Amino acid sequence: MIIQTGSRTDIPAFYADWFANRLREGYVYVRNPYNMTYITRFTLDPSVVDLISFCSKNPKPMLKYLDLLRPYGMYWYVTITGYGRDIEPNVPDISEVIETFKRLSEFAGIDSMGWRYDPIFLDDKYNIGYHLEKFEEIATALDGFTNTCVISFIDIYQKVKKNFPEAKALEKADRLYLGKQMVQIAKKHRMILRPCAEGNELEAFGADCSGCMTQPIYEKAVHNTMIFPKNKNARASCNCFLGNDIGMYNTCLHMCRYCYANYDYKTVMNNYDNHDPESPLLIGHVRKEDEIHQAEQKSWIDGQLTFDFV
Repeated sequence: MIIQTGSRTDIPAFYADWFANRLREGYVYVRNPYNMTYITRFTLDPSVVDLISFCSKNPKPMLKYLDLLRPYGMYWYVTITGYGRDIEPNVPDISEVIETFKRLSEFAGIDSMGWRYDPIFLDDKYNIGYHLEKFEEIATALDGFTNTCVISFIDIYQKVKKNFPEAKALEKADRLYLGKQMVQIAKKHRMILRPCAEGNELEAFGADCSGCMTQPIYEKAVHNTMIFPKNKNARASCNCFLGNDIGMYNTCLHMCRYCYANYDYKTVMNNYDNHDPESPLLIGHVRKEDEIHQAEQKSWIDGQLTFDFV
């Protein structure tokens, strides 16, 4: 099976010590975001966890724990956009994240690394020229360390509308122009461009619109074929596998203005104050009213080892 860590928060950036403790103890508790008394217990044993999927803007705090990850397959999506502190106030400088990306690639292998440049929005400062210049700069630096780049254009969710009211969805002409140029830049640097939940409109330019967290991508990372559960928590807009996330909303301290996972600063800081690295839960502890349920887990690898993935 696959454990996800990054759809709700950035565990490597802010909770690396906690995650290392979970790996050492061999299990983790996860509250259901829609029923806070329902806790799922996931066993973190390599015999049933085939791959751990990470999404992070700053994986550096996890570097000291790489030995704990050696028994697992893994896939790292690292977001590097080049926005300033006005948009991403607590994200490290591009150069620092790029160096961390390279170290992870050397450890995990190029097939286990992806670069995310998203979400893309436009304004007077972050205009089309700015994005293409930054995209070229980062792609050049990551050449040879990944063969995958993911882009998406900003979605105006309710939390985004609240915290970033001036943000606007891109016009189709801007999406097509940026997408076409980025496909060409990515190809020049030996990367496939994969739009995230953007339909097929960039396919004509050479983008792979099949998804960014799909079975073929994960199979390539573990160099093995896998048997995925059917229709398991994939969005209608893509073929990505999004289940078994061990994070929690309203806990990411990057405080990016475009974030869909945080309500506001106060809520995030209140949750962070209740974080205990020794707890099996990311935030808080088990309460008497909680119900703990063991997840059904098994390996999805079917044993047909292959090195023929493209």
